[in-house]
Amino acid sequence: MAFQSHNLLLSFIIISFVACSLQEDPLDDMYVGNSPSNVDDGGTSKSLIIKQRPTNNILRLNRFVMLDATSSSSSATKLNVNDYGAKGDGKTDDTQAFKKAWKEACSSGGAVILAVPQNNYLLKPITFSGPCKSQITMQIGGSIEASEDRSEYSEDTQHWVMFESVEKLTVEGGGTINGNGNTWWKNSCKKNPKLVCIDPNQAVTFYKCKNLIVENLTIKNGQQINVNIEESMDVKVSGVTVKAPGDSPNTDGIHITNTKNIKILKTLIATGDDCISIESGTQNLQVSDLTCGPGHGISIGSLGDTGSKESVSGITVNGAKLSGTTKTWQMLCMQGGSGSASNIKFQNIEMDNVANPIIIDQNYCDQKNPCKQKDSGIEIKNVLYENIKGTSASEVGVSLNCSESVPCEGIVLQNVKLQREGDGEASKASCQSVKLSYQGHVSPRCP
Repeated sequence: MAFQSHNLLLSFIIISFVACSLQEDPLDDMYVGNSPSNVDDGGTSKSLIIKQRPTNNILRLNRFVMLDATSSSSSATKLNVNDYGAKGDGKTDDTQAFKKAWKEACSSGGAVILAVPQNNYLLKPITFSGPCKSQITMQIGGSIEASEDRSEYSEDTQHWVMFESVEKLTVEGGGTINGNGNTWWKNSCKKNPKLVCIDPNQAVTFYKCKNLIVENLTIKNGQQINVNIEESMDVKVSGVTVKAPGDSPNTDGIHITNTKNIKILKTLIATGDDCISIESGTQNLQVSDLTCGPGHGISIGSLGDTGSKESVSGITVNGAKLSGTTKTWQMLCMQGGSGSASNIKFQNIEMDNVANPIIIDQNYCDQKNPCKQKDSGIEIKNVLYENIKGTSASEVGVSLNCSESVPCEGIVLQNVKLQREGDGEASKASCQSVKLSYQGHVSPRCP
């Protein structure tokens, strides 16, 4: 009887632990819907509202699959790149040593910690390929440095460090990944128009990865894009600093394409281009506690530039501070494409001296000569700007330039206050072909 009681008590403890551990993320319970809503400009319109999704008693696993108890660091196989020939002196090419260490880690099975100690490791272009038998944690305590010899990138002109087709990967450790982009920037056609335009490498790429965690790292001075996340699923980026000079060309902080279920948390980004750029195929992106600047703010698009069908949906930025950026939040769509950008929320944002804070441009034209008007375009609908406050470096704080053929729908400004930097006067709004509603105090408003 004592033995049975002991088992019963143990079962109860286990069940209680599981019930506590498998609660859903509160953010996953929120969704966007359309509902008639009274607005303070005297009308009634379809407006974006937030509803609480009903719950049931069924336990569900969190979106991000973490290592189980058998994969704890105490039981993990521990490998060190130095044991495979890496010198870490900042001069010797350590690429082959990293390849050997990765091959061993990938094929070992179980949980593996691959350590990059506190030295400076020089790497040429390298791809860490999967699928792997192991659940790998790459702990970067030191610095990984890119070769500054541009001729060494002839075999792969698009990537420097790439993780490809790896599941349950964690890259962490408090260290630094340095793209040494200066040699690329000074040879950029954006710096010198006389030069031929050549796209340089992306510093760090995660391609076709699933259940990915990137945390507690500094990634800096990318040759072009600093962090590229492409065709991946279930991604968490947390406690990451991304930085490059404000005048470095095309150095997007985090670039996301064709990826589902992404969380970007507690991140500082200061670059020469978009802090976060969001391209077609991005679904369910949640950004919180973001510090951005210098840079171009947060951008969706451009979409439709190839005339194809493109879509972006379920984007939430909740909690951000932007300072000295050339934009805050822009959506750019070229005419001629199809698809939609929908269910987008931009909430609780502080701005300081930001040029062009809110931009929607369905008539975006990325060429010197004016683009021809077309009947088709990307739909933009169900977009909420809520609790947006701060100063605008430009006279126009809100620019909603929507298409006559495919007008913007369900755009809501709620508790928005944008003042001009310097004199404290209200900024202006410019609006075209947009179905817009206001809630709470909003300044500026469309004329």
